[in-house]
Amino acid sequence: MDKKSKIALYAIGAVIVLMILAEITKPKALNWRDSYTAADKIPLGCYVLFNELKNISDKPLKISNKTAFESLKDVETDKKTVSLFINNGIHFDKQDSESLIKYVENGNSVFISTNYMYGVLSDTLNIRIGTDYNNFFKKPSLNSFTSPNLKPNERQFNDVIENSFFTSLDTLKAIALGTTKVEKTKKIINDTIPDTNINFIKVPFGNKNGAFFIHTNPFAFSNYHMLNQNEAYAATVLSFLPKHQIIWDSYYKSGRKVISSPLRFVLQNQALKWAFYMALLSLIVFVIFRGKRTQRIIPVVEPLKNATLDFTRTIGDLYYQHGDFTNIISNKIQYFLEQIRSKYYLNTSELGDHFISKLAIKSSNKKEDTKALIDYIVYLKSKSNHTEADLIQLNKLIESFTKHTA
Repeated sequence: MDKKSKIALYAIGAVIVLMILAEITKPKALNWRDSYTAADKIPLGCYVLFNELKNISDKPLKISNKTAFESLKDVETDKKTVSLFINNGIHFDKQDSESLIKYVENGNSVFISTNYMYGVLSDTLNIRIGTDYNNFFKKPSLNSFTSPNLKPNERQFNDVIENSFFTSLDTLKAIALGTTKVEKTKKIINDTIPDTNINFIKVPFGNKNGAFFIHTNPFAFSNYHMLNQNEAYAATVLSFLPKHQIIWDSYYKSGRKVISSPLRFVLQNQALKWAFYMALLSLIVFVIFRGKRTQRIIPVVEPLKNATLDFTRTIGDLYYQHGDFTNIISNKIQYFLEQIRSKYYLNTSELGDHFISKLAIKSSNKKEDTKALIDYIVYLKSKSNHTEADLIQLNKLIESFTKHTA
C-alpha cells in the first residue's frame, strides 16, 4: 500500500471515530412514548411509583411477567393480594378475564388504571370507558375524590394528559370514588361550563370482600406527574386499596421489552451497542490492513477443454429435437463400424457370418449377441425411414456390445 492510500485510510478512520464520539456525546432526545414499566425512567414510565411502592409496602412486591391466566393460578388462596395493572390500554382475553373474576371472588382485589378497556371483563362489570376527543381529551383537568375529606389531595393536571372517563357503569354495584373535571367552552353562548365525569370507581365482587378498582387516567402514575407535585393524588388513589401484598403487572405494558434475538438485546443496551460497533470497526480495519497477502496469488491455469464431446452431444441433440432419426441412426452405425475398423482391424464392407465370428472373438462377446447386433444394423440399413424405437433399440444393442469388449 502506497503512502497516499495509507493517509486516505487514516483520514477515513479518524472521521469514523469522530462520528462515533459525536453520536455518543450528543444530548439524547426525550422519549415521550407510553411505557408504564417499572424499569423505565422516561416521563411516561413508572420507575418512581414502583420504587415508592417497594418502600412503603409492608410486604415485598411480587412481579408478574405473565398473562393474568398464567400468573394468578399460582397465587396462594389463603393469602390475600392486590394486583396492579397500569397502562394506557389493557385488553384481557376470555381466559384472563375469567381468572381475574375468580381471583376477586376469592377475596383478592384488582386495581386497573387505563384509558381504554374492553372485552369479557368490561361486559361482566358492565362498564364502558371513553373520552370526548374534541373538547376533553388533552385539556387541563381537575382530578378530585367524591369524599370531601380528600379535597386537599385533588390535583389539577395541565399537560401530558389523556383524559378518559366512564361513559357507562352499573350504578347499582359501582361506587364512585373520584371524578375528573374539564372547563369546556360552549360556543353557542360563548361561556364556560364545568364538565365533570366519573374516572375512579370500586366494584365489589363476590362474597369475600373482593373488589375491582377501575381508574381511567393512568398518566397520574407516570414519572412525569409523580415528580411534579402530583404524587399526593396517586397516593390517595392507591390508599383505597386493601393493605395486602401487591402483585405488580409487568406483562400488560406498552413498553414491555420483547427480545427475540441476541443482537437485539445487544443493540438495546447502550454500552453493549457501542462495544459491538467498535468491534465491527476494528474487524473492518483489520481486514483492510491484512487483506494484502505477502505473496501474490498464483493463478490457476485450467487445462484446455476437449470440445469434441460437447460438439457431438450438441449435434446429436439438434438431430433428436428435429426428429431426424434416420440421420442419427446412419451416423451412429458409421461411428460404430469405424470403431470396429480402428480397434479390431476388421473389414466392414461385408457383414456376413465370417465377419460376425471374428468380431465376437476379438470383442469377447457371445456370437449370438454379436449376430443380433450386426443383423439389426443390416436391417436398419435396408430401411429408408426409421422411428425413435429403432434408434433406442440400436443404442441398447451397441451399449450392451461395447460393455463386454476386451
